[in-house]
Amino acid sequence: MAVASSLALSGLASFQLCCCNSLLRVKNSDFGLSLENYHHKRAATTKWGFLLGGVSVLHVENPWKPARIMVQHVVHNDQLGGDVVSQGLHKDLGSLPKPLSISDIVAASDDSAKVRISYKGIPGSYSEDAAHKVYPNCETVPCHDYEAAFKAVELWIADKVVVPIENSSGGSIHRNYDLLLRHRLHIVAEVQLATNLSLLALPGVRVEYLKRVLSHPQALELSDNFLTKLGVARENVDDTAGAAQHVALDGLYDAGAIASIRAAEIYGLNVLAEKVQDDGEIISRYLVLARDPIIPKSDKLFKTSIVFTLDEGPGVLFKALAVFALRDINLTKIESRPQRNRPLRVVDDSNTGSAKYFDYLFYIDFEASMTEPRAQTALGHLQEFATFLRVLGCYPMDTTI
Repeated sequence: MAVASSLALSGLASFQLCCCNSLLRVKNSDFGLSLENYHHKRAATTKWGFLLGGVSVLHVENPWKPARIMVQHVVHNDQLGGDVVSQGLHKDLGSLPKPLSISDIVAASDDSAKVRISYKGIPGSYSEDAAHKVYPNCETVPCHDYEAAFKAVELWIADKVVVPIENSSGGSIHRNYDLLLRHRLHIVAEVQLATNLSLLALPGVRVEYLKRVLSHPQALELSDNFLTKLGVARENVDDTAGAAQHVALDGLYDAGAIASIRAAEIYGLNVLAEKVQDDGEIISRYLVLARDPIIPKSDKLFKTSIVFTLDEGPGVLFKALAVFALRDINLTKIESRPQRNRPLRVVDDSNTGSAKYFDYLFYIDFEASMTEPRAQTALGHLQEFATFLRVLGCYPMDTTI
């Protein structure tokens, strides 16, 4: 009987913890994601049981569904002159989780496995195209903004997040560099995608009927020559796919949208013109981040991304870059961002008195894996004079467009 009481107390605590976790999950939906859309797609299920008040309670918990409790009665053998025997619980032993094998781990890390990818925007956006390129069978999770897309992974709503980091026309997307440092996620892949800007409109609408064109500000800017020749007004929206959705849902016969061909297919629009961008080809680079880093393999070329800070001084940045040149490590990207929490550094100069400098964060991508001794030695050397150093991720290089 003492054992049964102990199990009951333990089970009650577990039950209370489960309820608290369920409340937390609902509370975490406040940042803008619609959790209800994904409740029925959550595959992971946890089973546990305990004794409470003379009955056996078997709880089957799906983190994204309302908790359900099934009650199984316990037959007390003390009525028969024996110990307590639970009927039914022993039949569920086969459903207990089994130890993972190497094949299970390999399958879970396979690019073709079903994963949930969060991104900023709505279906038909270029970020969603990037997610499908690297994970063809993925389930995409649209988010209101980049911050929500990152939080979706941290809150286990999504497995990974894809964000644009730079493109060949507009350069770096600085907002997302700041988010790389703010969130404790790891870069696990990069995706290079050719961006084809197209002019879309409702079926039956011709180019000469258009009086205005809607799209993301950058997409409108990249199509400046084309839109100038059309002589149409330009209206900014938050997302290229959002522009296509707006034209379709509101039945705007005098308006077009600059978005992807896939957005035209989703929202039932016609493609009036393709590749309307001023530059012949625009290549965008995206990063995929996850909660855990990946283990580098030897069958692919790998890239490593880091961020660090340095003290002010003559040649200090040259010294930082030299640690890679000395070991024949190629740098593919260098980006600097002022530190927001300490934008200025005051340095005492004997000739002019105190001087103020921007205090920078330096982001670097280099072609080497963290498993290579030369990369480890280079980072060890850099750490000798860097005031802060963090590895953002080690991931396979994308050589396809």
